[in-house]
Amino acid sequence: MDPSETSRPIGVFDSGFGGLSVARSLIDLLPREDLVYVGDTGRYPYGPRPPDQVRSFALEIADYLVSKVGCKLLVVACNTAASVALTEIADRFPVPVVGVLAPGMRAAAQATRNGRVGIIGTVGTISSGAYQELAAKTAPEVEVTCAACPGFVEFVERGETDSDQVHVLAERLLAPLREAEVDTLLLGCTHYPFLARTIGDVMGREVVLVSSADETAFDTRSLIEREGLGRSGSVPARHRWLSSGDVGWFAEMGRRLLGPELLTAERVELGS
Repeated sequence: MDPSETSRPIGVFDSGFGGLSVARSLIDLLPREDLVYVGDTGRYPYGPRPPDQVRSFALEIADYLVSKVGCKLLVVACNTAASVALTEIADRFPVPVVGVLAPGMRAAAQATRNGRVGIIGTVGTISSGAYQELAAKTAPEVEVTCAACPGFVEFVERGETDSDQVHVLAERLLAPLREAEVDTLLLGCTHYPFLARTIGDVMGREVVLVSSADETAFDTRSLIEREGLGRSGSVPARHRWLSSGDVGWFAEMGRRLLGPELLTAERVELGS
């Protein structure tokens, strides 16, 4: 593989901050790789939006990362976008594409002991039926209970990850999953790992929480190794953080969620 090809960055995008959980895993697992992250905070959240609109947003960002930034690989770090646009992104752009749905579902199916898996996500993700279809194809022996959790994303993006209000909301939204006696809960939105403590408190210690972030990073590493896309050389990796909204707020909130790698953010102009 031409070094000029392998030295190109990995492109990662999400509606806002949730994909930073994926970015964190990628940085830890692939410390030599450059990364460019787009958080579409000017148009978040995606969950309540119509599927066609989310698809349009996702294709626009993918095009920006491939055509303008020159990314060698795309990670769709947004469950809502992946549920409606992953196939079209993979078909349209000449780079490998990794989504967050399949890695998470696979890990949840492997983790369950009683065969009952719960899946939580945004209204858009759950109503798309993507996880239900994926479970039927890849883990038909697993009994799946899904629940939409409107409001979770907004709490994360306000920085309220352990407030009394979010705990009360979690008690209400997660009740059907507790009644279904699931022993494994897939956090089907990349924002939800930031609520893991609250979700874990509500579900109980015996329920295993599965985040797709680490599994997505493992899939990305495997793809890079298989395709010979690994970055060579000794130059330190560079990470860029782009926001379609308020970059100051994005940098402040993102630094709290991701860590010191997110020092500053840049503005990216996307359609309204």
